[in-house]
Amino acid sequence: MSGRRVGLERKKMLAGYVYIAPWAIGFALFMCYPLIYSLWLSFHEVVGVGNFELESVGWDNFNKAFVLDTQFIPLFISVIQDAVINTPLILVFSLFIAILLNHNIRGRAFFRAAFFLPVLIGSGLAMQQLLYAGVGKDTLVNGIGVPDEVFLYMGPTFSQIVFDMLSRLTIIFWKTGVQILLFLAGLQGVSVSLYESARCDGATEWEMFWKITLPLMTPIILLNLVYTCVDSFTDINNRMMIYIKDTAFTNIQMGYASGMGWIYFMFIFILLILVFVSTRRLVVYTGEK
Repeated sequence: MSGRRVGLERKKMLAGYVYIAPWAIGFALFMCYPLIYSLWLSFHEVVGVGNFELESVGWDNFNKAFVLDTQFIPLFISVIQDAVINTPLILVFSLFIAILLNHNIRGRAFFRAAFFLPVLIGSGLAMQQLLYAGVGKDTLVNGIGVPDEVFLYMGPTFSQIVFDMLSRLTIIFWKTGVQILLFLAGLQGVSVSLYESARCDGATEWEMFWKITLPLMTPIILLNLVYTCVDSFTDINNRMMIYIKDTAFTNIQMGYASGMGWIYFMFIFILLILVFVSTRRLVVYTGEK
């Protein structure tokens, strides 16, 4: 019996390798060399744009980011604050919507498509060009559209609070499509017999959520947590990403931009490691022994 179990586990492991093989091959062919070259470039600076002549500067690019650049640290802290606030809100909202959509309600297919529609629209080139041109920017990026006359009666302080809240809601609505889809897949994988047995024992819906749904959803929660963090830090409208891009291609400081990029990358990498380590004992895998 144990030999059969080992064989099944090995087949699952091989299936996992097969699924990640296309990504691994693509990374080796198209991403590995640019990644290594950007690390090498972070210790140099471009002195000749025409022939791309480089000069070694050692750790100066990294020192410049922390000591001389007055914009890097404030932008870095601002991006971290936005991610810390938005990530739990997105996870809680997407799980709540997924639980509602998992029930047999009228128009369920329509609402599923409606919540996933921003992912399809926002990832398109046409939408990105419209945002760059300023079309709908106040609504899609800065907050839910509200007439200016409404803010005049609120006063500057209260208007700013309302505007920030609406901006946060816009981000949550715009960024939850993938998370809702993943939560729905996880909810549909939970056996109905578990809920039926709990109801026979007199458990309430609230108790079933905390004792059955939430523990079994912890792997999906971890997956969505990692995805949301990466998506937040690498979003095209992220001010840190825009600053690095402008430094490289507008100011032609590619070495310094590479240095900032690697500082940013290492922070995200360490953050994800801490997430995995801190949640290791909280995640429930039903397939484990």
